Amino acid sequence: MKPKLNLRQAIDSLYANGPASHECYTRLALQCFRASDFDQASRLQSHMDLHLFKPNDTFLHNRLLHLFVKSGKTFRARKLFDEMTQRDIFSWNAMLSLYAKSGLVEDLRVMFYNMPSRDSVSYNTVISGFAGNGCASLALGTFLRMQKEGFKPTEYTHVSVLNACTQLLDLRRGKQIHGRIIICNLGGNVFVCNALTDLYAKCGAIDQAGRLFDRMVNKNVVTWNLMISGYLKNGQPEKCINLFCEMQVSNLKSDQITVSSVLGAYIQGGYIGEARKVFDEIREKDKVCWTTMIVGCAQNGKQEDALVLFSEMLFENVRPDSYTISSVVSSCAKLASLYHGQVVHGKAFLMGVDNDLLVSSALVDMYCKCGVTRDAWIVFSMMPTRNVVSWNSMIGGYAQNGQDLEALSLYENMSQENLKPDSVTFVGVLSACVHAGLFEEGKRYFASMKEQHGLEPTLDHYACMVNLFGSSGHIDKAVDLISSMSQEPNSLIWSTVLAVCVTKGDVKHGEMAARHLFELDTLNAVPYIMLSNMYAACGRWKDVASIRSLMKANNVKKFAACSWIEIDNEVHKFVADDRTHPDGKIIYEQLNRLIRKLQEAGFSPNTNLVLHDVGEDEKLESISYHSEKLALAYGLIKKPHGVTPIRIIKNIRICGDCHAFMKFVSKITGRAVILRDSKRFHHFVDGKCSCKDYWSCKVL
Repeated sequence: MKPKLNLRQAIDSLYANGPASHECYTRLALQCFRASDFDQASRLQSHMDLHLFKPNDTFLHNRLLHLFVKSGKTFRARKLFDEMTQRDIFSWNAMLSLYAKSGLVEDLRVMFYNMPSRDSVSYNTVISGFAGNGCASLALGTFLRMQKEGFKPTEYTHVSVLNACTQLLDLRRGKQIHGRIIICNLGGNVFVCNALTDLYAKCGAIDQAGRLFDRMVNKNVVTWNLMISGYLKNGQPEKCINLFCEMQVSNLKSDQITVSSVLGAYIQGGYIGEARKVFDEIREKDKVCWTTMIVGCAQNGKQEDALVLFSEMLFENVRPDSYTISSVVSSCAKLASLYHGQVVHGKAFLMGVDNDLLVSSALVDMYCKCGVTRDAWIVFSMMPTRNVVSWNSMIGGYAQNGQDLEALSLYENMSQENLKPDSVTFVGVLSACVHAGLFEEGKRYFASMKEQHGLEPTLDHYACMVNLFGSSGHIDKAVDLISSMSQEPNSLIWSTVLAVCVTKGDVKHGEMAARHLFELDTLNAVPYIMLSNMYAACGRWKDVASIRSLMKANNVKKFAACSWIEIDNEVHKFVADDRTHPDGKIIYEQLNRLIRKLQEAGFSPNTNLVLHDVGEDEKLESISYHSEKLALAYGLIKKPHGVTPIRIIKNIRICGDCHAFMKFVSKITGRAVILRDSKRFHHFVDGKCSCKDYWSCKVL
């Protein structure tokens, strides 16, 4: 502090005494430069301007100019440069350095081309400036010009040029420069080797990067980070983790970049537990670490963990970015947690990222998957820009929520805006046609994929068409379509066929579909259950027993059907005939009262849907306490006078009796019910359901 204080006092004295000599100005300029004191240098320059002092050489002005450049004071440096009566190569190079560091690419280019003469520093500064500001092609062009003018590239030059090749993913030219490096005997320089390693790794030549890495003698943290991240980006998380272990053995301390890459590797490999251990050991977590862990949990089925981590991130005052927010919103969508989704939406609004394309698209998807298409439409309509993902989310959301005509209308609007649809778009469009029973329209849209848009139908599209043909009573055409497919039918195709056959009672084609499913996955319980249901519906109890025996022989485990409901930010899960809930007694009392009330209004439990060879009383007992009915009863207990719909999620398709039950409840109580099952949403309002033509799904 004392030198700066003395310097300020010296400048104060200068202003008190009028003009000074060349030697005095030079001495003070050097003191300002050595102290990096921009403020006093500015006062010194103003004093010289005030007294019209013009130095007779470039030394004094160059010292001030370099200080202004070092301080990043673009306006002051440019003003001084323009006023200089004498300039030398150092003056010009100082301005090149300023423009390069400030990202002023056009000013850098103009300054470089207007220079009366250049040296190797000029070229290195400009090449580095172009490469560092995303103008890789300009950097390579300047590199060629440097060689033509006879300047010898240095290690610094080669690092910048290699970075430019990496940006362009130009491996061919990168290899040519690698050859020059070998000829010039620069291969031992750690910065050059790091740039080469980065080039090969990012261009997909990870094995060449590995060989270069292994030959390096002096590796620094950057070297290890480049190789570790290279393995991660090339889809080799195991090698990434192994290399990290080697790095720890080498006693070289890792940094945040290393840890972020290793976190990504564990997540890419599906090792969420190991990733969490690494994450918890990080003392100072930055935004990248938090985001990596949150996204990893969201992508690996740990949505609840993602939400908890997001809360902890906010508590630690680490500001999330749009990528973090969109991942958390997607987690809310997968959990169908409207409450948490609305909270995150509020955070996004407060942070000013709610209109970000990534965040907005995720919000549209979240509201649709929570059954609130009205709010999804509000977000969608307010988006300043939309891409195909945004449109797909809204179209698919409408289709899934039974607003099929709205989905098709929105697709037509998308076409009018000349936005090219993709495969996901047509999954939503064809699903809407299936749910609405639009047979001819579905065929037309399917044909337009290839004819108008050059899109090859995927198995998802074929599954939609199989569903459309089958539900329209054309199961033979569905089978013919499968035979004409260029792709091998997968479990989705045959499951669709089997589901249609169960609905239509087509045992012949159902058995065929089940055989294919048994071959594809012997341990999948669904085809066994569906085939057994079909036999039971026909009264073929011996065949039902045979299927049960086959399941037992193959050790096939049937997953439990369950439903859950979110009350006051807490999730409550139920299975059929569940007696484990703490409020179980009042739940059953409420449900029994509701059943009696509905029976008085004309509801009659459909015991024909119970596919067991048991008595009528047992059938009635079996069907009365399905998980979704228990969840509904609990919702009515906790929110008896609410105006918002009761929201229930079920992991399999709702059965026909429960579907009729929900319709009666919405009619008698006046309370809307939104139920999301494994197939779609059901919006029960005033005795009607959004699915229009419900296909009963019977359970084993």
